[in-house]
Amino acid sequence: MGKSIDDATVDTVSGLQVRAIAEDEVEAWCHALVQGFLRPHAGGQADIRRPDFKPGRWTAGFDGDRMVATFRSFDVELTVPGGSTVTADAITNVSVLSTHRRRGLLGTMMRRDLAAAAERGTEVAILIAAEYGIYGRYGFGPATRGHGWNIDLNRVGGLRDGLPTVPGGRIDFVSMDELREIGPKLYDRWRVGQPGAITRSESWWKHATGVVRYPDRAWKEPFAAVHRDGEGAVTGLVAYRVDDNWDGSYPNCTLTLASFLALDLPTAVALWRLVLSVDWVRKVVVDNLSPDNPLPLLLKDPRGATPHEDNCDFTWLRVLDVEKAFSARTYGAPGRIVLEVEDDLGYAAGRWAIEVGEGGVGRCARTVDEADLALGAGELGSIYLGSETLSRLAAAALVKELRPGAAAAADLLLRAPLAAWTPDVF
Repeated sequence: MGKSIDDATVDTVSGLQVRAIAEDEVEAWCHALVQGFLRPHAGGQADIRRPDFKPGRWTAGFDGDRMVATFRSFDVELTVPGGSTVTADAITNVSVLSTHRRRGLLGTMMRRDLAAAAERGTEVAILIAAEYGIYGRYGFGPATRGHGWNIDLNRVGGLRDGLPTVPGGRIDFVSMDELREIGPKLYDRWRVGQPGAITRSESWWKHATGVVRYPDRAWKEPFAAVHRDGEGAVTGLVAYRVDDNWDGSYPNCTLTLASFLALDLPTAVALWRLVLSVDWVRKVVVDNLSPDNPLPLLLKDPRGATPHEDNCDFTWLRVLDVEKAFSARTYGAPGRIVLEVEDDLGYAAGRWAIEVGEGGVGRCARTVDEADLALGAGELGSIYLGSETLSRLAAAALVKELRPGAAAAADLLLRAPLAAWTPDVF
């Protein structure tokens, strides 16, 4: 099990030091971050990031007085199958300068953060992996996928006829100020129905609506529209940007979706109808949508929607408290499964029984009973939200089946009605 730490703890590795930074060190931390991300330094980073500063959650690696590595985390609510939430330690802004790689800085910063999160009683940790091979060594496994579509409007022919509509519904464009007022309330209604969704902070909405802009990143104000039902209640929103591209005298513009939320299918149909009918647009790019979103099946010709080139694993998850995490979610069928988990950091190590009764309510607890399946902490993270199957992991020799048929039986138990999806980069 990871050691307990406090904000003043200083760790030494390979002659380097790792510690939490103070608020007056944010500017130097930002400089190290952008350098680690191979971006030119731009002034004003510290002023933008400082409002999110939280003592103890911003960490740096030091070579003498110089920062050479960065790490930051913050708490979010993560929706799990069934609509409940757990607290997730969201890890981001992880960088190590190329001059200081392979000296233990990342491992030291990660172990510090996970130990502190576990001490707080946090159920899981999450991150987005820039490279696949980095975070498995710390017990993370891919738990959600990002999925998108490239839609050729000349091929799809629009939406199918006869799709459900909203009697009295309407769509109106809104300003960024209006979006910042309407969006958070709608999102909080939507996210409890989507496993893998996380909370959005006030800071998130300021960035999304252009109130706060990073100096090294281009920002173009999107078109934003909300859908209201016949009673005037907001049931969906869409935001998109359109480039200005012409083939001689013929319009050949691409619409890129920035956000899409719908509380029900009729609302989604109305919003998709808007998106697919914007003048001058010949291609719609949806770069991040739930993997099981029915969008292609709503089209007259689904073949006109081709998978986005960036489709891949997205959120990686690490279980810190197995009992609390697996007891929080619901399950697909009654049954009992015993997992033997190997975890080099100790948090999830041991033998765990997941027992599910009628109605999908489950309970997880330690057991001495014989195990049905053996797996690592990363694979445990991959199956937690229900989007990865034990049968597939077993076929890839990532999980060992100790009882014949155990993987298939466990998949029935762990299945969720919706694929897990995280709509936000964090």
